[in-house]
Amino acid sequence: MKPASAIRTAISEVARLRALATDDPTLARALGAVKTLQAHRFESTYSDFLQTTLHGPATRFFLEDLYGNGDYSDRDHQFSRIAGSLQSFFPEQVVATAVALAELHVQTELLDHAMAKAWKAQATRQSAAEMYVTCWRLVGAIPERYLQLETVIRIGQELDSLTGTPGLRMTLRMMRGPAKMAGLSALQSFLEKGFDTFAVMSRSPNGTSRFLSTIRERESQWIGALSEGPADTAATALAMNLSNVARS
Repeated sequence: MKPASAIRTAISEVARLRALATDDPTLARALGAVKTLQAHRFESTYSDFLQTTLHGPATRFFLEDLYGNGDYSDRDHQFSRIAGSLQSFFPEQVVATAVALAELHVQTELLDHAMAKAWKAQATRQSAAEMYVTCWRLVGAIPERYLQLETVIRIGQELDSLTGTPGLRMTLRMMRGPAKMAGLSALQSFLEKGFDTFAVMSRSPNGTSRFLSTIRERESQWIGALSEGPADTAATALAMNLSNVARS
């Protein structure tokens, strides 16, 4: 599928899922609960990285721009609007990253929406961790979980590759004005932030490879723990993880 078609298809599906939540306040609350819990789990899982100068900015970028519970509607709208001229407006090296981001967004929204539907149907007597594990196992979709993870890793690899492109940072800086005039400030901000955070790591030997390999290892461990074994064991582990955020 061509980049423009891939982006428009992904953003259209995200918009459809958002509309379903907007029309169902109970589903919207469940979706918010799922996304908030996931963001807290990620923050706790990578608390060691968040405290470092080398990996802190990239970890925060993943939390706020890839794995977080923020509102990306402006960026989505800009992606969709510029999809047809993406290859002419932005440098060629940026296009693959933009497509991967759109793919990740729809993968995440599909999984989160399925979790929210299951969450909505659960008894409220369960703790948040117990609810999450129950919903996770009801939804299943383990191959999709691993695909989501690999898309995240691919975006990281592509951002890292961009930092080695001569003159690209200057090109992005020069595009601020045109991007603002074209109503693409949110997309421009994402690209610059991603570039800068990975540029910090790229200056250190194995800085980026260590970061991405740790993401893959820890997220794979969580996928396995949430999917297999006694549910109460998984819920206890998740509750302990979340308690670290509550104490911070």
